[in-house]
Amino acid sequence: MSDKEHLEQEEIFSQVLRAGRRTYFFDVRATKAEDYYLTVTESKKFTHDDGSFHYKKHKIYLYKEDFAEFNEMLKAATDYILNEKGEEVISERHQKDFKRPSELNEKTSNTESFTDLNFEDI
Repeated sequence: MSDKEHLEQEEIFSQVLRAGRRTYFFDVRATKAEDYYLTVTESKKFTHDDGSFHYKKHKIYLYKEDFAEFNEMLKAATDYILNEKGEEVISERHQKDFKRPSELNEKTSNTESFTDLNFEDI
């Protein structure tokens, strides 16, 4: 198979989702038997102190026999998240001063257990 044929085989169908520093690629590809499967690639950009950057990529392969269960589980997991936490995005990236409730309790409990000591009493 020539490089051109291989490239054409790779480009059966593609969609791209850009999400901040992450980009998701949904690519339909063909097996040697000419059946189709899906690859989902997450590409995340990392910038170095000198301004240069690199990408880290993670890829999963999904085959037709797993589509129905995968879709059900993805829907169940995303529905659970939205039902439990709503659609509002809360993250350290979006709120730099964000503190977890457990971190706030630690500060409060540390302050409450503090004893003011006068050095003249020693």
